[in-house]
Amino acid sequence: MWRDALLVAGKDLRIELRSRVVLNQVAPFAVLVLVLFAFALGPQRGPMVQAAPGLFWVAVLFAAVLAVQRSTAVESTEGTRDGLRAAGLDPAGVFLGKTGAVALELVVLEAFLTGGVLLFYGVTVHSAGLLVVASLVGTAGLAAVGTLYGALSSGLRVRETLLPLLLLPVAAPVLLAGTRVWQAAFATHATAGDPWLRLLLVFAAVYLALGVVIFGPLQEAS
Repeated sequence: MWRDALLVAGKDLRIELRSRVVLNQVAPFAVLVLVLFAFALGPQRGPMVQAAPGLFWVAVLFAAVLAVQRSTAVESTEGTRDGLRAAGLDPAGVFLGKTGAVALELVVLEAFLTGGVLLFYGVTVHSAGLLVVASLVGTAGLAAVGTLYGALSSGLRVRETLLPLLLLPVAAPVLLAGTRVWQAAFATHATAGDPWLRLLLVFAAVYLALGVVIFGPLQEAS
């Protein structure tokens, strides 16, 4: 399973490095979201600091939808899914590989977005460790649920419009918990984010386990 996961993740990442869709399209879109919200909030520092955590996760969520759509589109060409099945790859390994590739792309994107939040919103980070851990765990959860719902919608002609409708409501706990943990990381009482961090951990664990179990049947159904 882990060998197949590395193979699939390497394949998806090599495709992305050659096409640079995430770098040239998704990343500018996410940064543009932060810039537009900064203009909308005005020059007052107070509202910008308060809104920064939520806006970061909104931008990440939108970027995750685009990244998952791209990951799903890689397999949508004629015969690609049949080729994966014929190769004898473990479905759980395929799920973990595609999840890992999406997560790595989002982590790189989040590094740019974090710099944008610090630059545009003037926030001060008091607990960088909590911020980093929350971002990694939240990203793992988003990548897992996105890959799962991407497989669910992959066989449909309307998958580009259906995927956001499926993914965004389910990913709402990540938006909520991630925002609360980031607010705690910006404040002096970092322990206030511990319950929300546990929620992120549970969300990621549940969808990673669920994906390992049901990704194979979803592939067969699509």
